[in-house]
Amino acid sequence: MVEQTQASTTGNSDYQAVGGAPAIASVVDLFYRNVLADPQLSGYFADSDLARLKRHQVQLVSQVMGGPVSYDGPALADAHKGRGITADDFGKVVVHLVAALEAHDVPEDITGRVVTALGATQDDIVSAN
Repeated sequence: MVEQTQASTTGNSDYQAVGGAPAIASVVDLFYRNVLADPQLSGYFADSDLARLKRHQVQLVSQVMGGPVSYDGPALADAHKGRGITADDFGKVVVHLVAALEAHDVPEDITGRVVTALGATQDDIVSAN
């Protein structure tokens, strides 16, 4: 389960602070463009339904940022089971997510909360091998 981040210092949720659904969809789109262009990671997505993955990622990031959207995909351990994902692979995914957030001018404190929340899922993703 992915935990929700705390609200931003303005009293709005992080989701509202970054611009809501359109902003998060744009972040996720850039994130997947960068991940798919990364030779270390692209093979993991060769036979994937990219539209479905993007939809789930938007839900996940929205939920983490306190938005009105809940992740309804499979448990992260189940979704990543048997894929052979290493801690290094996971780290590269986080780097791409941070880059996408930064490219969208997401404040550093919000980026930090998102990374912390998603970082807590590493054991589900990496140990699901």
